[in-house]
Formats: sequence, C-alpha cells, structure tokens
Amino acid sequence: MPKPESQLPENQVTPDAQLEKRTRRRFSTEYKLRILAEADQCAHGELGELLRRESLYSNQLRDWRKQLESGGEGALSKSAPGPKASKTPEQKRIEQLEKELERTKQKLQITEDCVGLQKKALSMLDRSNTGNDRS
Repeated sequence: MPKPESQLPENQVTPDAQLEKRTRRRFSTEYKLRILAEADQCAHGELGELLRRESLYSNQLRDWRKQLESGGEGALSKSAPGPKASKTPEQKRIEQLEKELERTKQKLQITEDCVGLQKKALSMLDRSNTGNDRS
C-alpha cells in the first residue's frame, strides 16, 4: 500500500535553492576601481571599516593594486580562477598521439616477434619431418 503524501506543516520553511548554493563573488572593473579609489582616500584606521562594509579582504585590495599597476584597467577585468594551463590543446593532443604511436609501435614489435617465433617453429617442424622421412 503506497504511503500517503505528507503535508508540510504550516510553520515549516522551505529553503531557497539559490541561497543554498554558494558561488564565487565576481567584481566588475568599475567596482574594483571605485573601491581602490576609496581605499586610497581613507585616513589611518578607516580602511578596516571600508573592508568590513564591503565584505572584502586586504589581500584582495593588494591583488587589485598589483593588477592595476602591471596591466592597467584591462588586467582588473580578468576573473579566470586557477593557474593557467601549461600546454595548449594542440600540444596536449600531440602528446596524446605520440603516446598512442609508441603503444602501437610496441604492439607491432610484439606481433613481429610472434610471427618470427611461428616461422622458426614451423621451420623446426619441417626439419624434423624431413629428417624422419630420410631415416
């Protein structure tokens, strides 16, 4: 007998799926420039208040300043997390094909060795058969 559908009590709250999943925060270039300008105008002791108000960390400001110095505003718009790939997709494909080629060469060598063994065995059988006929 199937279970009856359960009714949610009126006082139970259903969680919002959007609030359940946390995502990485993304800051626009304009926002970063505005915060950096505000941080530069802060007097001694006011920077902590700015960081708390904006829910930021001091190392984020440091990174943004380095990016701004090294590459200008264009560098601030980068948001790809993680290290850059050391090899291009073409290089990865070339490596994959080279490994596959090496495996194929090994299989070919084994096959050639097996055929060589079969020829030797057949030759030995022929000799033994011809030797028996002469006796």
